[in-house]
Amino acid sequence: MPAPKRRADVERNERALLDAAAKVFATSGVDATVREVAAAAGVGMGTLYRHFPTRADLVVAVYRHQIDACADAGPALLASASSPFAALLAWIHLFVDFLGTKHGLAAVMQGDQTGFSALHTLFLDRLVPVLSDLLTTARAAGEVSADISAYELIRAVGDLCAWAVPDENYDVRRIVTLLITGLRQEQPQPMD
Repeated sequence: MPAPKRRADVERNERALLDAAAKVFATSGVDATVREVAAAAGVGMGTLYRHFPTRADLVVAVYRHQIDACADAGPALLASASSPFAALLAWIHLFVDFLGTKHGLAAVMQGDQTGFSALHTLFLDRLVPVLSDLLTTARAAGEVSADISAYELIRAVGDLCAWAVPDENYDVRRIVTLLITGLRQEQPQPMD
């Protein structure tokens, strides 16, 4: 028997909570109060706790929601951007924003290595193929010539973002844009 369909207001409240939590976590970190998240979503604390009984449940749900949003954005950007390279760069910027909200996830999931590993697997399974499609399309259009796999690129961008603490003298988006722009050039061969 199929699961009963959820009410539209329940779906709307959950989406509002996930979107609000992502914004709050991006600015205040995952240690932000759940009160702040509920207020940003325009719902009461009871509604928040009905959807997400613990902070960890909320953080994990936001992470999953953002993985889905990044995955869905790839094809949409390819369909709407001015070029495949523009779609690739726009997607990478979305990915950088997503990584900014990921800080603190490991601390929230401390003690749940299985759950953390499952999220990492979901992350790779959903996002590497999207990035691969973006790279393939940009290569086919002659806009990317670098020989780099989607996995290598997602790791490189992740590494640039991983240690980016708030610093007015370091703009991680600018640095990542330089990396992505470099994909347009033939890469020099290592010297023997």
